[in-house]
Amino acid sequence: MSRLLRQSGQLTRLLRVSQRASVQRGVRLTSLSRATAVPILRNSHANQLRCYSSEPPRHENNPEPRKDGNQPKDENTNEKNKPEVQEDATKQEASKSFPLLPGWIYLTKDEIKQMQVFYQVVPEAQRVQLDEILKGIEETGAPAEIRDILAKLRKGPGNLSIMDKGRLMRCVFAMAERLAAWEVEKEKGQNGTFTQNKLGDSGQHPSNQGQNQNQGRPGDENSKTINVRISLMQTVLLLGIIMYSLDSFGGSMSQKQITWQEMRKAFLDKGLVQKLIVVNGSQVRVELHPTADQGDDRRQYVFSIGSVESFEKKLEEAQDQLGIPQSERIPVSYEAGGSTIGNILLAFGPTLLFIGLILYTQRSMGGRGGAGGMFNFGKSKAKKFNAESAVKVKFADVAGLEEAKTEIMEFVSFLKQPEKFEKLGAKIPRGAILAGPPGTGKTLLAKATAGESGVPFFSVSGSEFVEMFVGVGPSRVRDLFAEGRKNAPCIIFIDEIDAIGRARQDSGKGFGGNDEREATLNQILTEMDGFNTREQVVVLAGTNRADVLDKALMRPGRFDRHIYVDRPTMSGRQEIFKVYLKKIVTSEDIEHLVGRLSTLTPGFSGADISNVVNEAALIAARANADEVKMEHFERAIERVIGGLERKSLVLKPEEKKTVAYHEAGHAICGWFLQHADPLLKVSIIPRGQGALGYAQYLPQDAYLMSTNQLMDRMAMTMGGRVSEELHFPTVTTGASDDFKKVSQMARSMVTQWGMSDVVGPVHFDNDPNRMHKPFAESTAQQIDQEVHRIVDEAYKRCKDLLIEKKREVGLIAEELLTKEVLVRDDMVRILGKRPFEDNEDFEKYFGGSKEKSAPPPFPDDGASPAPGDSPQPSPAFKELSRSEQSRL
Repeated sequence: MSRLLRQSGQLTRLLRVSQRASVQRGVRLTSLSRATAVPILRNSHANQLRCYSSEPPRHENNPEPRKDGNQPKDENTNEKNKPEVQEDATKQEASKSFPLLPGWIYLTKDEIKQMQVFYQVVPEAQRVQLDEILKGIEETGAPAEIRDILAKLRKGPGNLSIMDKGRLMRCVFAMAERLAAWEVEKEKGQNGTFTQNKLGDSGQHPSNQGQNQNQGRPGDENSKTINVRISLMQTVLLLGIIMYSLDSFGGSMSQKQITWQEMRKAFLDKGLVQKLIVVNGSQVRVELHPTADQGDDRRQYVFSIGSVESFEKKLEEAQDQLGIPQSERIPVSYEAGGSTIGNILLAFGPTLLFIGLILYTQRSMGGRGGAGGMFNFGKSKAKKFNAESAVKVKFADVAGLEEAKTEIMEFVSFLKQPEKFEKLGAKIPRGAILAGPPGTGKTLLAKATAGESGVPFFSVSGSEFVEMFVGVGPSRVRDLFAEGRKNAPCIIFIDEIDAIGRARQDSGKGFGGNDEREATLNQILTEMDGFNTREQVVVLAGTNRADVLDKALMRPGRFDRHIYVDRPTMSGRQEIFKVYLKKIVTSEDIEHLVGRLSTLTPGFSGADISNVVNEAALIAARANADEVKMEHFERAIERVIGGLERKSLVLKPEEKKTVAYHEAGHAICGWFLQHADPLLKVSIIPRGQGALGYAQYLPQDAYLMSTNQLMDRMAMTMGGRVSEELHFPTVTTGASDDFKKVSQMARSMVTQWGMSDVVGPVHFDNDPNRMHKPFAESTAQQIDQEVHRIVDEAYKRCKDLLIEKKREVGLIAEELLTKEVLVRDDMVRILGKRPFEDNEDFEKYFGGSKEKSAPPPFPDDGASPAPGDSPQPSPAFKELSRSEQSRL
C-alpha cells in the first residue's frame, strides 16, 4: 500500500510538470462531441512554449533539415549499423517542414497506424477529428519516450506501470501544446503547409466568421488563440485517455476468444507462444513472441478452461507430442483478474462511497434551513412564528371553547401589556398544559395564540427531541430555551409532550426506563424552573394523556395552569357549526340548521364536526346539487357514525330477514323503555366494517347515570339477540358486539361505580398493563357472579318486553324488509306516539310530524343488487349506537 501511495505521489509530480502557463483556466471547455473540426486562427500571436525534452538540447551548429529533403551525409557513419527505425525516422524528418524539438522524434507509419487502432471505439465524428490530429502529430513529431509506451501497448493491456501512465499523460500534454503552437505559426504564414481543409472538411467554424472585420483586434486574436489551444488539447487529451483506458480496462475490448484447438494449431504448433497466463482459474491468456507476425491485428487471445488440472495435463501432453525439451517448455503463470485501477477501486471504493454519502446527506439536509445539518443534531427543530408570519388562525376562529380560550388569552394579554399586571404585584404563570381528548382543539388554540400574540412563538413536537444519538434530546431542549431567552418575551409550544414527559420509573421496578427520554425530561424541568429561568418565556404544552405525565412536570412553577379541553356541549357544538357553515353554500335557515345538527351530533369533537360539514359538501357535489341541504348533512352524519354504505354486499333472503328482526328488536326496546335514548332511525343497509344493520339513537347531554338508566340501556342493547330467539329456531353470531358492550357496562357497574351490594362501594382499576389483579381470587369470583346477575336481569327485562310486543316487532321487521330504512315518523305511524316524554332539544327539532319517511335517494351509477342474487361472504352484523360510543 505504501508503494502504491508513493507511485501516486510521483504521478502527481509528473502531471504537475506538464501544466503550462499558456492554458487559460478561466475559459470553459466546449463539448468535444459538438466539435467536428478544429477552428483555424489567423493573424494571432503565440506565447513562447517550454516543451518537455528528455535529451540534451541540439547545438546551434547542428545542421537544420533542408527544405529540399536532402540531408548532409557523414562519410564516417556506418549505414549498415543504423537501426531500421532510426533510418525511417531520418527519412521522415527530411520531408517535414516544421522544425523538430530537441528530444522529439517523428513517428513511423506503423506507430501512426497503431494509434489509429486505439481510437476505433469512439464515435465517427470524433474519429474523423482524431485522424486529422494524427496527421498533425506526423508533421510535428512526438516525445521520444512515446515510442517505448507504444511498444508496451502493442503487447496488450496491463503492461503499463503507473510511471508509464504518468509519462503517457505528460507526452499527451506536450503534443497538445506543440500542435497548438504549430497551428499558430502556420496561420502566421511562416510554415503554412497544414491548411484549414486538412483539419476539417465541415467548413469554416462559426467563431471565425467575419474575420476580415475583426482583423487587428488584439483581444479577438487572443481569444481565438485560446480557442485553438483548448480545442486541440481536448482532442489530443481524448487520444491519451483512450490509450490510458485501453491499458487499464481494455482487456475485454481487445481480446479475442478462441478455443484450445485453435490456439494449438495457430500458435502452439508453430512455436509462437511465449507465455500462458491463467486468470482466475477459468481463462488462459496467450502471450506471443514479439517476433510473431500478427499483421494489423494486435489483439490478445484467450480461451476458457474447465479446470487448472485438466489444462496443465493437456498442455503437457501437447508439448510431449511436439517434442519440446523440459528446459524450453512454455511457462505458465497464475493471476487474479482485474486491473490496477479496479483493485484500487475495490480497496478504497466502500470507504469513498461512505464518505460521499455523509457529505451528500450533510449537503441535502443543510439546505432545509436551521438545524437540519448532518452534524447539527443538537440544534432545536422548533419553527418560529412572529407577527409577520402567515398564521391566519385567530381567536375568532376558535368556537365552543370559551373557558380554555379565556385562559390562553390571558397569557397573550400579559405578554402584550405586562404593566397592567405588574403594578398589582402579579406575575405571569410559567406555563399551561392543554389536556383533553383528541380532536377537541388543543393545537387550534396554539395556532390562534401564534396568530394573535404579537410576540415570537416557537412550535415543536415532543417526538422531535429524541433521536438515535444519545444526548440529542437534552441538547435540543437547551437550544430551544436558549433561543427563547434571546427572543424574550416569547411563547414556546410543545405539542404531544407525553412523548418525553412520561412519569419516570424507579430503577428497581419494571424493565428499566428510557434513560435518554428521562434525561430530556430532566432538562425540561431545569429549563422551566431552575437557576437560569426567565419569567418572560411562557411554555404551553398539549397532550391527550395527562394522566401519564410526570408529577414534577405538572407542579406549580412549571405548568401553573391545567386547562382541560373537553368535547363541546350543545351550545359549543352550535358555535362550532356556525364557524364551519360559513365556508359552504347553503340556503337552509342557519339557526334551525345549526340546532338540528347539534342535536344529531352528541359527543362529537370539533374535528368530527369539521369532518361532517366537509362530507356534506362532498355528498352534495357528488349529487350535482347547487347547494348543501339538510339531507346531505344527515347522510354525512350517518357516514361518520356508521361508515360508508356497502351496496355491493348482497345478503341471502333469510339473512336479510334475520337482520331485519334483529334491528326491530333494538327499535322496540328503545321505543318502550323509559330510560332508553330516543330512537331516530333504524336501517338494514350494511355499513362500515361488518355492520349489516344499525339503529341510531339520540342521547342527551347527561353527565350522571342511574342504575335504572344503565339497566334500560343494557336491555335495549340485548334486544337484537332476544328478538332472534323469539322469531327463529336458532340464533346467529350477529350479537357479538352487543354482548361486548353489555359485559363492559356490567363490569364497570361492579368494579368502578359501586352498584353491587355484594362487592360493595369499591373501585378496582382496569389496567391491562398490570401483571397482577388488584383483588383476591375470592373477590374475582364475586365480581364474576355479580356481572352475570346484572346481565341476566337486563336480559330478563328485555325478553319480557319483546314477548309482550312480539306483534310490533314483526310489523317493524316487515316494514324494514320493504323500505330498508325507517325514521321516527314511520315508528310513530306503526307503533303510535312514544309513551314517554323526550328531551326538549329532541322535541324542538324532531318532535313534529313534518319529517319525511326517509331522505331521498341519490343518483347511483349502477342498480342495487336484487335480494335474490348470489350471496357474498358477510361478517357478523353490529348495532352502531353513538350514545354508547360517546359515554363508554
